[in-house]
Amino acid sequence: MSRSSTHESEAAHVDIAADRVAKVYAQAILEAADTAKCTDTVLAELAALARDVLPKVPEARAVFASPKIPAEQKAALIDKLGKGRLVPTTVNALHVLARHGRLGILSLVVAAAERLADERAGRQQATLTTAVALGAEEQARIVADVEKGLSARLKPSFVVDPTIIGGLVVRIGDTIYDQSVATSLTRLSGCLQQRNIHAIQNGEYTWHS
Repeated sequence: MSRSSTHESEAAHVDIAADRVAKVYAQAILEAADTAKCTDTVLAELAALARDVLPKVPEARAVFASPKIPAEQKAALIDKLGKGRLVPTTVNALHVLARHGRLGILSLVVAAAERLADERAGRQQATLTTAVALGAEEQARIVADVEKGLSARLKPSFVVDPTIIGGLVVRIGDTIYDQSVATSLTRLSGCLQQRNIHAIQNGEYTWHS
């Protein structure tokens, strides 16, 4: 195996291991939040911290991620960030992650917790790709149509990709539902090509004036 392949394999192994660990903590956080009846709040606060606050405060993110920073220093930062801003369950969850040296995978824990919460609520995470950006009303209409067509409850996120030309591509897990114009054109082109091959092979052609 080449060095690059070895590195890729090791990276994949690390990612899988981190995802598994994240799921364990995510389950614990959800159970504690359910007991305290603040699940939505805890998920929202952890998500805001991981995706909005830490990216804008590199110093705090570095402290969270560094294994060299003592747990006591991380705990002090958590208390500073959480004082008057976060519910106790959120603060406690962060302290548990800090105590076990897992604050560096906070974003993975948040993603895992959101997936678990969606599964419990019967929602499926879905990525909907369109050729142009859509307004909130149009997005809501499309989501309603897709949910009706698939008989499923979705937690949608929209992505813009001009290369699909038009239509809609819906991805749920490993399944892709493609209704884009680009795909339709590709299929049509393929059908025409096969028809031409058949005509050439069998001498079936018509002259047009």
